[in-house]
Amino acid sequence: MASVVSGDAAVYRPSDDEPFMNERQVAYFKNKLLAWKDDILRESKGTVTNLKAETENHPDLVDRASSESDRALELRTRDRQRKLISKIDEALRRIEDGSYGYCEDTGEPIGLGRLEARPTATLSVEAQERHERRERVHRDD
Repeated sequence: MASVVSGDAAVYRPSDDEPFMNERQVAYFKNKLLAWKDDILRESKGTVTNLKAETENHPDLVDRASSESDRALELRTRDRQRKLISKIDEALRRIEDGSYGYCEDTGEPIGLGRLEARPTATLSVEAQERHERRERVHRDD
């Protein structure tokens, strides 16, 4: 992931020793989300170029099937990334309204480790586990 920050901010890592979601932490996660989004958008532009270039018709059925399979995989990947961009945009909106980093179920801090691993997280680990248990129960019914 490309770094959007400069100077000593590029080496900054949020710490539990400082107030949760202080100005520096918010800026760190905002930059992390923006850089992630930029990387995805850059990759997707390459995909469009590749798909346009890959319009040739293969005379061999195996080559054609392989090409079609590759295109389908690429399109599924891009669809997942489109959904991820939507989640990144939602996280950026939460940063702007001040709710980023707090569990939408409990209002408690999500935790820096979880946000570092999944910057788009909206639930604390405990709330996510409860949510997944409920989903399993309903799915098994």
